[in-house]
Amino acid sequence: MKLKPLLASLCLSVPLMMTSMSTVAVEKITLKLAHNLDQEHVVHKAMDQMAKEIQEESGGKMRVRIYPNGQMGGPRETIEMMQNGALDMTKGSASEMEPFASAFSVFSLPYLFKDDAHFKRVLYGPVGQELMKQTDSKGFVAIAAYVAGTRSFYAKKPINSPADMKGMKIRVVSTPTTNKIIELLGASPAPIPFGEVYTALQQGVIDGAENNEPSYFQTRHVEVAKFYTEDQHTSVPDYLVIASKVWNGMSDEQRAIITKAARNSEVYQQKLWDEEVTNSRNKAQEMGATFITVDKTPFREALKPLYDDFRKDASVAEWMTKIEGEANK
Repeated sequence: MKLKPLLASLCLSVPLMMTSMSTVAVEKITLKLAHNLDQEHVVHKAMDQMAKEIQEESGGKMRVRIYPNGQMGGPRETIEMMQNGALDMTKGSASEMEPFASAFSVFSLPYLFKDDAHFKRVLYGPVGQELMKQTDSKGFVAIAAYVAGTRSFYAKKPINSPADMKGMKIRVVSTPTTNKIIELLGASPAPIPFGEVYTALQQGVIDGAENNEPSYFQTRHVEVAKFYTEDQHTSVPDYLVIASKVWNGMSDEQRAIITKAARNSEVYQQKLWDEEVTNSRNKAQEMGATFITVDKTPFREALKPLYDDFRKDASVAEWMTKIEGEANK
């Protein structure tokens, strides 16, 4: 008879014990995350928010130490460091991921997305989740995707059509796809490091570049390239990636905490991004920038040969079909 109170007591205490054990099960870990963005960039802010959430949710046992401003090199260097076990996490755009997994080249295909809703449906839906798994065999895993708006050309002279680009030197993130885009538009691609673009524009080494509005303003490229042509040729997302060895070595509890925080950082980053685009446009115009609305049809026509090239690769053509299938859902 005396066993009944004891059993009742044990039954009441089991949930409390399990709760306590789940907290204890989270082992101490400090992850090093390096990227090439400054601390005012919305992606950095989103990752910083994620780091705080991870620390809070783990009771201080899990920490993410962030090294911004290219302290450990550009995306190529930090991805390779991660592959070699010298770094735990980094950020890379789809273009920067392309050399490691060809599937990401699909984001470099101009005018692939019908509109912003189509882009986000792909990025955060089943197709995007499947895409994020494509680097698993390369030593790292994508755990979050961040919007980066649309990329457009900006230059020292107005660009109203592809005809205006003939003979120009345009800085790009050098990949076979982005280089081909520039060539089909009649210009020459210039693979200059991001940190050197301002000086290259100032000294006339290049005539223009391509990026989104926040990058155009925050890098002060607006000071040396006053004309921003809203051709909106590509939508290239950023990805937060983690070394496979680190990810696979974590407990289920640790991965759950990071996954939840990473998803929340995606939502937070989108909010910050929309605000930043509006702010950057206004500030750039105050500094003398001219935003040019163009007819996109001539740009689309000039770049059609890229679609034929992409469809020759069966694996990439498959991704194109999947993405196009999301257009009208």
